[in-house]
Amino acid sequence: MRLIAHRGFADEAPENTLAALEHAASSDADVMELDVRRCASGEVVVHHDGTVDRVTDGTGRVADLTRDELAALDVLGSGEGVPTLDEVLDAVPDSLALNVECKEVGVTSEVAETLASHDGDAMLSSFEQAALAEARDAAPSVPTAFLTDSLRNRPVATAVELGCDYVHPHYFLPLLSKLVPRAHDAGIEVNVWTVHSPSIVRLLGLCGVDGVVSDRSDVLGR
Repeated sequence: MRLIAHRGFADEAPENTLAALEHAASSDADVMELDVRRCASGEVVVHHDGTVDRVTDGTGRVADLTRDELAALDVLGSGEGVPTLDEVLDAVPDSLALNVECKEVGVTSEVAETLASHDGDAMLSSFEQAALAEARDAAPSVPTAFLTDSLRNRPVATAVELGCDYVHPHYFLPLLSKLVPRAHDAGIEVNVWTVHSPSIVRLLGLCGVDGVVSDRSDVLGR
């Protein structure tokens, strides 16, 4: 199974920072997952929450802060600021693929077009079906992934309808259903989130899961 570093292994590094990117690359991750949204000055920045309060020494909405203001913040006491997507793409090594989760629909076309011009491997993922349709229309060459935590969202059928290459369910869904064989029959790979237990990883391996997203670099026992 591929190992996907959730925000750059968030239990081990300051999440969604350049330091986390470096940690993921040095910890045998195959992919780094990161989150993007737009800031007040228009750039696409790498940050999970709608506000900066949880992980920085600042307060306020990302949408109300400029790129320079976000860069000046301290993420989790690391001395690292909030980077832009362009800064991450410039820094990512060839050995590490990226999974860029769009937290907002309005940013998706720009992100898809940016990833289409990126030399390395990268996919775009989202919970929002409208965002994935937008990405497909803006840059059809960029692989996409449908994120879901419910079987009611028809994970495989929806991924097929949206032209996705991957489906990214919460890890309990493949344990409760035939999601993985159905996805594989449709030519779609399955990466699950967010797994911290090696015993759960072993069960997921028996289910045929292709990759696991984790906050820890040792979850596969590599």
